[in-house]
Amino acid sequence: MKRLLLLRHAKSDWPDGVEDHDRPLSERGRRDAPRMAAYIAAAGLRPDFALVSSARRTQETWALVAPALGGGCPSRTVPWIYEAEPEAILKAIQDAPEESETLLVIGHNPGFENVAALLAPHGDHEALARMKTKYPTAGLAVIAIDRQRWTDVAPGSGRLETFVTPKTLP
Repeated sequence: MKRLLLLRHAKSDWPDGVEDHDRPLSERGRRDAPRMAAYIAAAGLRPDFALVSSARRTQETWALVAPALGGGCPSRTVPWIYEAEPEAILKAIQDAPEESETLLVIGHNPGFENVAALLAPHGDHEALARMKTKYPTAGLAVIAIDRQRWTDVAPGSGRLETFVTPKTLP
């Protein structure tokens, strides 16, 4: 059994003249990312590997999340998950190191919303409803994957355990 954490980047800013790929986190994003990381750590969901989009806002999210996880979590920048279709995100997941049991992927919507629905059409009914309604910035889908190897992850092979957003945290 594998566990997949799909963390949408924290809230970004929209500075004039800055290309989308290079947008930084906003003040709210810089507050929300560590809060989500604290939740991940407190819930015992510490990843042992992370895949991160190449966009500035995802890289900044990772920089704020990693320290709260106790350090030592290796990561890989995956440029093709920037604004990717669900199939590209799935391919990145399938290419994750097999020794990893809990994988964190930090990326974007609508790709995350769509890949989460593709992988985990079943699970916690309330969490599924909230996720389908809106996958906001810093939203986290926790998916149990009924496979022993990442290469075998396929549509429908997961079950949504929970969906957490900054607004649902105490």
